[in-house]
Amino acid sequence: MSSWGKYKPNESGKNSWSQEEAFEKLTTFCAYQERCPWEIRRKLYDKGISDEPAERLIAELIAAEFVNEERYARAFARGKFRLKKWGRNRIRMELKMREVSEELIRKGLSEIDPEEYYDTLLTQAEKKWENTHESDTYKKKFKVTQYLMNKGFEMDLIKDAIESLISDQS
Repeated sequence: MSSWGKYKPNESGKNSWSQEEAFEKLTTFCAYQERCPWEIRRKLYDKGISDEPAERLIAELIAAEFVNEERYARAFARGKFRLKKWGRNRIRMELKMREVSEELIRKGLSEIDPEEYYDTLLTQAEKKWENTHESDTYKKKFKVTQYLMNKGFEMDLIKDAIESLISDQS
């Protein structure tokens, strides 16, 4: 439970769930969007259910196909890339934080088409370049690079994208 950091459970007792109520609520929670066991554990902990009862509920959800970590990793990678324009490094880090295995992270990242990925990186670089008001080209490159690294793109691809951006403008 140490991976939860400063996360505190609901200690007041109100809004806590019974074991039966928990399964019903969790099926709705999982049907709404893909979830991983880490997210479910966190939700259960907040509702006063932890340890063995929580693990039993998670096992039931997995058996009933409400939870599937591979499906989750693939959907997470696709969604964060397409909607939030995150790079592979950011997606990998977020999945690791959710305790998804390295093998499943690789499967999730395989959902991202390399051509679409580079096109997205170029588009993000162009937008940031145009919106960065800096007369010194070196400082401007640094700011755009920092922005793209924070989004999770790889340094070698960022360099290529910025160089092609600058050469197109010359």
